[in-house]
Amino acid sequence: MIQEIYVIENGTDLKDNLNRNFSREVDEYKFKTIIPSEVEVALRSIPSLIIIDEDNSDINIVEFCKSIRSNEDNSITPIIVVGSNQDKLHQVEVLKTDVEYYIERPIDDEYFYYIIKNIIGLLSKNRRISPLTGLPGNVQIQAEMKKRLLNKEIFAIMYFDLDNFKAYNDVYGFSNGDEIIKFTARTISKHIHQIPNSNNFVGHIGGDDFVAIIGKTDYDAVCQNIIAEFDKFAVDFYNEVDIERGFVEVANRRGIIEQFPLTSISIAVLEVDSKVYKTTLEIGEVAGQIKHQAKAILGSTYVINRRRF
Repeated sequence: MIQEIYVIENGTDLKDNLNRNFSREVDEYKFKTIIPSEVEVALRSIPSLIIIDEDNSDINIVEFCKSIRSNEDNSITPIIVVGSNQDKLHQVEVLKTDVEYYIERPIDDEYFYYIIKNIIGLLSKNRRISPLTGLPGNVQIQAEMKKRLLNKEIFAIMYFDLDNFKAYNDVYGFSNGDEIIKFTARTISKHIHQIPNSNNFVGHIGGDDFVAIIGKTDYDAVCQNIIAEFDKFAVDFYNEVDIERGFVEVANRRGIIEQFPLTSISIAVLEVDSKVYKTTLEIGEVAGQIKHQAKAILGSTYVINRRRF
């Protein structure tokens, strides 16, 4: 994936210097000059990184950085400011606008090179984390399973899925749906990390799907505790009318009103042993079958498949 980096300056001196420094990595990094007056239009493309040459931009750097941060799409885009102003108070004022670095001239090319590389690398790592829940995503989930298989551990994979979640989103909207997702993440994490003497892991596959990886323990108790807390507090996300009748009404594509029960949680638990399962693909296939069994049962429930020899 090419990392597009915007260099905001009048001229091309800084961009040309960066192109020379990254001459061996032209297939990975693309530097593009943006004049300050056109930055608002340019930012619609959401670059990987923004570098501002304070000396060659004819702008109020503090206000300029604030305006970038006020752009919702670029509110978390990293910013580096390059300038010759050695006044530390000035540099701090720039950093207060959530700018990541202020690089003083004269620029040390090697230092600047690794600052850029490391920021881009950190972004890549952060993309593996769910921005909604802060939990690790699929890359780490797969790595965690592979590690335990290689170490020949006996462990359990727990898959969590919300029932009738789409119907909730249709009635209450995606913002409220996000709140249920965050509540679910907190509930799962709380109970998984309460398990004593266990090397625990909780990940967010995406949407309303979660996974936990735990050592051998009382799986029934863990599932029951998660379900009890989920069912107790999930109703707080509904209005009194829907709580009273126990369902929501949603019009299907034909305009016919359908009734859906309140959101519940299904848990599929697969106990894994390297003598039985050799790959994460095998684990996923069996876990998918267990998950299907759990979701076929009305309301919050769990199904456990213990290891067999």
